[in-house]
Amino acid sequence: MTPHRSRHDHYPRTDSARVRSLREAATGLAGAWRDRDAALGGLTAALDAAAALTPDKAVGHLLPWLADTGWLHSRLREAAALLAADDFARPPLRIVGGGGGPGGLILAESGAVRLSLQLLPFEAPAASGTALFVPGRAAIRVLAAGGARIAFHHAPLSAAEEAGAFTAAGAAPCRSDPPRPLAAGELICLDTARTSFTIADASGDVLLLELAVQPPSPLPMRAYDIASGRLAHVSASRRDSSFRQMALALLRIFGRRDAAPLFAEAARTEDFAARWTAMRDLVALDATAAHPLLAQMAAHDPHPEVRRAAAATLALYSTPPLQRRGSETYALAR
Repeated sequence: MTPHRSRHDHYPRTDSARVRSLREAATGLAGAWRDRDAALGGLTAALDAAAALTPDKAVGHLLPWLADTGWLHSRLREAAALLAADDFARPPLRIVGGGGGPGGLILAESGAVRLSLQLLPFEAPAASGTALFVPGRAAIRVLAAGGARIAFHHAPLSAAEEAGAFTAAGAAPCRSDPPRPLAAGELICLDTARTSFTIADASGDVLLLELAVQPPSPLPMRAYDIASGRLAHVSASRRDSSFRQMALALLRIFGRRDAAPLFAEAARTEDFAARWTAMRDLVALDATAAHPLLAQMAAHDPHPEVRRAAAATLALYSTPPLQRRGSETYALAR
């Protein structure tokens, strides 16, 4: 059997002149974009100005970049020209996702503001049946509709919940609108803490230009089961919290008990979902080290569901063995 080979197997590693030329071309294009974007009226300058605004005003400030996409066509043409000159060129674009599923390019970001190009290939696996709600605002320009249908999902939210009083037990159910055809050129503006959407039944690729403004928020991200409308999961919405959670999860997997102080520090963070995730991982990593911190959390954590989850997990200590897997500890939402 002939082993599978990818284009990377043919990369001209031994051709130093060609490799140097590839790097210089990518660096030159990145510099040209950087200078253009930083100039008065440029993309980076616009995002930097929007980063200081409220989410609603930031979206309004940047809507012209979604209305007139000439700048995007120019950027993609220049990236394509780089590839046309050499198949192994690497245009200076940040890629996310892909591999046959949803993916895209991060075009620019500043603080909580991000502008990206999202591709949903028509052959991608079917949607998971989950609606995700993220604190913030978004505006989406549909560049290619792909014959798809869009359905909007709504999760009511009070001002108190948005300010930090959200509990899984008190979460209102999600309701969904009937799906309708997605139209090329339409502009979709959303309060993403309360409204989400899913796209399905595409016969071609769907391409979206998405502006997202997601400032730090005490409200977690919430995932709802679309069929039942029930809350399925909550997680930290702050980007720094998400990165920290991934790092702590890796430390837990590697059995790094010497990192227990890092888990303890994360268990005192402002984000209640991040606090509980850190404590749950610490229990799975080192139940003995976690015990006094868990007891303190059960008694004094400001969030009622974190206190309840900590108390329920603390009760497991009376049942040996102490070392339990993370999946056996209490979850805020199932």
